Amino acid sequence: MAKDQSFDIVSQVDMQEVDNAVQQAAKELVQRYDLKDTGSTVSLDKTAATITVSAPSDFVAGQVVDILGSKFVKRGIDLMAISWGQAETAAGSTVRKTGTIIDGIEIDLAKRINREIKDEKFKVKVQIEGDKLRVSAPKRDELQTVIAFVKGNDYGIPLQFTNYR
Repeated sequence: MAKDQSFDIVSQVDMQEVDNAVQQAAKELVQRYDLKDTGSTVSLDKTAATITVSAPSDFVAGQVVDILGSKFVKRGIDLMAISWGQAETAAGSTVRKTGTIIDGIEIDLAKRINREIKDEKFKVKVQIEGDKLRVSAPKRDELQTVIAFVKGNDYGIPLQFTNYR
């Protein structure tokens, strides 16, 4: 019997590209006329995978987030990969907004994807392996229909399909 074909469903973000986008946004904050003297800052914590925006008001914080969004798009980072929290007041009458970078598929979402693939009666096997899903089948055509099905659904995070063999 022939060996099964397989691929992985993952949600990964290139942290180096995120770092480059944050640095570009910080540079633009210093140079832009309307934001130059506002004291707005943007920083990245790679270990915690968070982006922190500090600004004098909620409106300016929104502008900084928009600048970050444009830099992410230029760098090929999906905007759904960052989950922004609510603006909170910080010291000195400033506003702080924190965004968490989504990396990996949570177990609840993985179970939901698994259940939806099985409900469609595809002739595939789906295994949850940590923060990714491995889909295998004897025929590549079945794998391609699963990829098309998963792409057609919105799960709230960017999904990539890797290790297609």
